[in-house]
Amino acid sequence: MKTSISKTAVAAAAAALTLAMAGCAVGPDYKTPAPDQATTYTAGELAKKTVATPVAGGEAQTLEFGAEIPAQWWSLFGSDLISKRIDQAFAHSPTLASAQASLRQAQENVKAANGGYWPSFDLNGQASRQKINTATQGGANGGYIYNLFGASVGVSYTFDIFGAVRRSIEAQTAAADYQQYEAEATYLTLAANVVTASVREASLQTQVAATEDIVKSLEEQQRITEKQYQLGAVAMTDVLSARTQLEGTRASLPGLRQQLSETRNQLAVYLGVLPSDFDDASLDLSKLTLPQQIPLSVPSKLAQQRPDIRAAEALLHQASANVGVATANQLPSLTISGSYGSQATKSGDLFDGSTEVWSIAGGLTAPLFHGGELRARKRAAVAAYDQAAADYRQTVLQAFADVANSLHALGNDAQALQSRYAALQSADQNLDLVQRSYRAGAVGYLNVLDAQRQQQQAKIDFITAQAARYTDTAALFQALGGGWWNPQNDGAAPTATAVSSAQ
Repeated sequence: MKTSISKTAVAAAAAALTLAMAGCAVGPDYKTPAPDQATTYTAGELAKKTVATPVAGGEAQTLEFGAEIPAQWWSLFGSDLISKRIDQAFAHSPTLASAQASLRQAQENVKAANGGYWPSFDLNGQASRQKINTATQGGANGGYIYNLFGASVGVSYTFDIFGAVRRSIEAQTAAADYQQYEAEATYLTLAANVVTASVREASLQTQVAATEDIVKSLEEQQRITEKQYQLGAVAMTDVLSARTQLEGTRASLPGLRQQLSETRNQLAVYLGVLPSDFDDASLDLSKLTLPQQIPLSVPSKLAQQRPDIRAAEALLHQASANVGVATANQLPSLTISGSYGSQATKSGDLFDGSTEVWSIAGGLTAPLFHGGELRARKRAAVAAYDQAAADYRQTVLQAFADVANSLHALGNDAQALQSRYAALQSADQNLDLVQRSYRAGAVGYLNVLDAQRQQQQAKIDFITAQAARYTDTAALFQALGGGWWNPQNDGAAPTATAVSSAQ
């Protein structure tokens, strides 16, 4: 009898799996949105090459349409310090650790959902001591006490006739895809933030150094003016003007130093260390390499290369699968269950042929009336899909806008740097001429102060324009997706895709 029941259970399970696989999955079959057929990122035609300026960071940049972005795009800036910082950020950033943990969680949820394809087996055991009142049954004695032991294996399986399980697994898989692309976006954003913050740090250091040099020059100028006043060569107004210029320039230093401190503290956060443990190695802005050959992906590939677009698409896929789940929940479900075991009054008699017990049952559940709940849930799932579709489209539009903005920034930054450099040269020459004229008595001291103010502002503006070329180039690499889909170079830090495939 035991053998026949076992064979029956196996046959029933096999039949259940066959029927489940043959069933249909209701709801929409997801289709990847068609890529945009745009041939350019901007409304007008962009110059393929920017203007050049004979200074560090002033090199002309050429757009290479259709070229691939390297996985380690930050290495194009030629800074070992930046590469080291990004490696450290990838290894120690809590933000990345959180993203990786979310990815692992989603992957395990997919494995858990796949369990719905298979029957569930449970081992049950029980032991009890009971008393029966025999007097109520016409017996002479007041009662009968006995022990009851039982052990059994139960099996149940719900047929996936209309694909509720398959759609649930599809939704969980899409959720895992979303977490994977979110992790890729976290890697990309972190790398771009480290590059941008490092360039900003170098820019602020240069501005502080330039301002300190100006302060020293103004201090020397003030001493000269005070001596001239003592000799009666200048008026007291010249001394006061010199002092005002000096203190005004000196007052700008604390603000610049505060910005520098805040930038370094933020870098420490990116690198996953306390501000007190941050290695503030100096980054020389003039020693950075400005990438001259800029790879530019074709517009039709942008949706496959931007992690945020892929993440939005994964949410759209999940919403589509959830419509199938809500649809299947409106339809009947069939469940088969059974158990096989032994029940005896003595533990030693368990599993004897005479104590064998078994059962097999089938159940059909069909929703009849749920107060409109199931129909409302399906309509809600459809609305969620429409929302996900709109969010996906918005993400695509913003991605194209990001690339267009960055492309315009490359050309505008190059022109701005050229103008700032010319302005700085003119300011330097003007200051030199005014100082000579002042020493010759041809102009007043107010002319000197005005020339110094112009030269100081021109110097700060030049440094800011110089840094903008690096940061906006990094912004373009980020806007294009950062090259995460390309093979890693030797020594490259792993991306979320590599982490996912290794697990």
